Amino acid sequence: MSKLEHNMSITGDTPGGLSKTQRLASGIGMLGLFILLLAIANVNFPNKTLFLVLSITLITVGTIIFTNDAYRGKHPGIKNDGVWFRSMTARGFWAWITGITLTLFYIVLYWYPEYLGLNSDGANTGIIALFDPLSRFISGYPASQWFVYGTLYTLAILVFGYKFILKYRHNNYEILRTFSVMFFQLGFAFLIPEILIRLNQPYFNPANLWPLNYDFFAGYKMEGFFSAGTIGLLMFGFGIVSIFVISPILTYKYGKRWYCSWVCGCGGLAETAGDPYRHLSDKSNFAWKVERWVIHSVLVFVVVMTIAVIYSFLLENPSDSWFTKDVFLWLSAGFLTLIFALIMIFKREQLAKDAKYGAIGYLVIILAIISLNYLSGNYRIFFFDGHQLRAWYGFLIGAAFSGVIGVGFYPIFGNRVWCRFGCPMAAVLGMQQRLFSKFRITTNGGQCISCGNCSTYCEMGIDVRAYAQKGENIVRSSCVGCGICSAVCPRGVLKLENGPLKGRINSEEVLLGNDVDLLDLLNQKGE
Repeated sequence: MSKLEHNMSITGDTPGGLSKTQRLASGIGMLGLFILLLAIANVNFPNKTLFLVLSITLITVGTIIFTNDAYRGKHPGIKNDGVWFRSMTARGFWAWITGITLTLFYIVLYWYPEYLGLNSDGANTGIIALFDPLSRFISGYPASQWFVYGTLYTLAILVFGYKFILKYRHNNYEILRTFSVMFFQLGFAFLIPEILIRLNQPYFNPANLWPLNYDFFAGYKMEGFFSAGTIGLLMFGFGIVSIFVISPILTYKYGKRWYCSWVCGCGGLAETAGDPYRHLSDKSNFAWKVERWVIHSVLVFVVVMTIAVIYSFLLENPSDSWFTKDVFLWLSAGFLTLIFALIMIFKREQLAKDAKYGAIGYLVIILAIISLNYLSGNYRIFFFDGHQLRAWYGFLIGAAFSGVIGVGFYPIFGNRVWCRFGCPMAAVLGMQQRLFSKFRITTNGGQCISCGNCSTYCEMGIDVRAYAQKGENIVRSSCVGCGICSAVCPRGVLKLENGPLKGRINSEEVLLGNDVDLLDLLNQKGE
């Protein structure tokens, strides 16, 4: 009797159980995790270097064996494999257990690191002590909770990156960008900052840009840059150039994918370790409306906080800058007004009504608060000390949103919750991508069979199929250009392209097809 097929996807396989090899690999990996759990339980290993290497090796080997058995024996191509029928990937019991466990880990990591063994007054214990040998080898200092997290974070991107490459080995674009995020995480985000500490230089991750790096303009960071001499000034200058020159140019040419899918560590973890959960992203119109308001509110928050922090720094260190705090205040107001004016003059037809009203409202509020503070002589901009605003932002956004919710809820809400709803860097790049970039995803509606793979696996909640059915270019500020929609399309309908801005957004042509001379329209497009 043949096995009953329960998977309703036209491209899926029977959602079978784990093979013997996969069970063995899982056991090997779990043994490595068990060593880490023993360390959290404050077991004092006699040779920390040996047990740390053993733990990392077991986790890596187990993942590689599991991945090879799961994907190497199959033909390259689309892999569905019953994700909607497994507890771990369909919001079942094990998904909730995993989500709760990750959330508790982030809560302890951010606010109770002493339970992980951090001891600022003496020798570390617990899992942090287990990582002391590696930390001393790289930076020359004992480990902190952030070094432990950074090591595990990097390990996750590397081992699950290998899994991702095998899974999508039929697509060169996916292979290249996965190698890219692995490289930037290991080199730029993990090794370079630790090596700089060993060289007595400021901690600096070149790939972590403002506003995602909300601490870049903090007083202690700028004091560290300025006191480090030429190297510190070069770091600070590179950060400024990255924000105002490098990032806009790359976004204009390639869209936000150059950062969100090729460089960013948050995106790197989402694409590798979070890949099994990408289909859980909410595709509803309500989620899209919430996304637009929440992510841009976070952007406004970080802009306000940054202005307040720099203002406080200039107030406390008037001799460290060639302009005064009041000059900076009005320069900020002028810059924001200029950006708003240019968008409204040249790109207003590409903004929805609520986007225009929202932008006007946010600008008026910020300028009003700046004016009230200046006229009243209040030297605490926005009525709060800059350090206080930074602390609030760090708690609400930097910790609770990006960590506890953003990663802890992968198994429940999908792998791009933070990138979609909270990341201010994604908001900035998204605005540039929507209004000024050459990037778009082109579609061939005549080839679309409406299988729905593209929409299902869009981690940003975009209904890609709706565009593909109409042959309409996909130009969305939230799109991170991961290319998975194209990779899982069985008909080659979707292509990631860069081209001229003219004709990039073609929704009106599609919607008004019955009201125009289509032959004349085709002739115009061919010119």
